[in-house]
Amino acid sequence: MDSGLRRNDGAAGEMFVMKKAERVFGLHAVNSLLQRNPARVRVLLLLESRSDARVSEILQLAEKANVPVRRVSRRELDELVPGVSHQGVLAETGGIPGLGENDLPGLLENLGKSAFLLVLDGVQDPHNLGACLRSADAAGVDAVIVPRDRSAPLNATVRKVACGAAESVPVVRVTNLARTLRALQEAGVWIYGAAAEAESALYEKDLSGALALVLGGEGKGLRRLTREHCDELVAIPMAGSLSSLNVSVAAGVCLFEARRQRDMGGSTE
Repeated sequence: MDSGLRRNDGAAGEMFVMKKAERVFGLHAVNSLLQRNPARVRVLLLLESRSDARVSEILQLAEKANVPVRRVSRRELDELVPGVSHQGVLAETGGIPGLGENDLPGLLENLGKSAFLLVLDGVQDPHNLGACLRSADAAGVDAVIVPRDRSAPLNATVRKVACGAAESVPVVRVTNLARTLRALQEAGVWIYGAAAEAESALYEKDLSGALALVLGGEGKGLRRLTREHCDELVAIPMAGSLSSLNVSVAAGVCLFEARRQRDMGGSTE
């Protein structure tokens, strides 16, 4: 079976050539990947001058999973992921099998509890998407739903910012977000859209049942069609001079209010 890893033992030394590889970099992200899904890692690249405890832990995880390890120069790592803080650690992977709208019914059916979903309507900044995934993982979200178009890809920057959450929270990419929201409603999921101008406050609502929280992208917020497919719109009360929050911050506020209520059995008091 072709693993996607080809080996060339030439005069220049051992070289691994990747086909259709994705890159995950950073100590926390790579550590999480090796713990949760080591089979995805084709080769681990470590900075030749790093031998501290955190790198040793990653090396042990790689050796336990029989992942090939290469010690490389800083220049080589910098060229592979230019302009980022890779922390001397990079994993070449085969990517995550994509989930689409056809996978959503089975995902909901297998939960065994009330669904807790985050829907992001056009978050295009990879740092914001990564931060949203990190908050979603911390709050216990079952899946994050994003449109195929007008959304940041799950690239190396997203995975680095997410600190491992991109490996643990299912991300479902859908072709038609409005159609997906209708399907969720038919499955008994109540949909709250976050909008600064909404008359109802987030904290007044019962967020303890089957729930999807919908947040819009940078600048424009929820699109018109997305708004129309929400059961209700809610606002985060603002006490200062600003009228809105960054989408990743707003996602954290909404998700953890839902988490608080779910842990308390639905009380909004």
